[in-house]
Amino acid sequence: MAKSDVKLIGAWPSPFVLRARIALNVKSVEYEFLQETLGSKSELLLKSNPVHKKIPVLLHHDKPICESLIIVEYIDEVWASGPSILPSDPYERAIARFWASYVDEKWFPAMKSIAVAQDDEARKAAVVQVAEGLALLEEAFQKISKGKSFFGGDHIGYLDIAFGGFLGWLRVTEGTGGIKLLNETKTPGLLKWADDFAAHPAVKDVLPDIGKLAEFSKVIVAKMRAAAAAPAK
Repeated sequence: MAKSDVKLIGAWPSPFVLRARIALNVKSVEYEFLQETLGSKSELLLKSNPVHKKIPVLLHHDKPICESLIIVEYIDEVWASGPSILPSDPYERAIARFWASYVDEKWFPAMKSIAVAQDDEARKAAVVQVAEGLALLEEAFQKISKGKSFFGGDHIGYLDIAFGGFLGWLRVTEGTGGIKLLNETKTPGLLKWADDFAAHPAVKDVLPDIGKLAEFSKVIVAKMRAAAAAPAK
């Protein structure tokens, strides 16, 4: 398939865009990466995703598919000849989707709140919440991986991609906050998983540089703190 048949609208720092890039790499799909200018939205983006007006958007034969996890599932179904991303077993598939939803709805918002906390008390509370979430994910990893390297077993799968999209931001949070969220004591499985995931051929070339991501995060965090501190209108 020609690269022009598959395009991805996104931006390099986005953990949600990263999910789509990894899924495409898992399936060895060539694609054109259309980088959005940060702080603005292109006409193509607004036309392709008029409902949410956000990245990522996968364009396949000029047909748009929106929302990162929906895109991952679409890629898995369309390019079925490559390695499977979702588990074949219905129960295991449901469990993977459950934890992916947990990561998006509970865990990642808590991690964001560490950076934008207005005082030490709020920051400590956020760190505790993130650590508790990682303890749950550690337990899930031990059960789901069945002693293998990834949530998907021998190969990265749906939950690896869903959670792993945030790995760069997790490392930035650890570095800027002077905290060790993944550690040998409480999350030994996830600690090794993170190294294995980052080194995977489908991941290593698209995982954002941590230094570059840390610099970008300073701008984002400043904006978020300003918005949070602004008086309600």
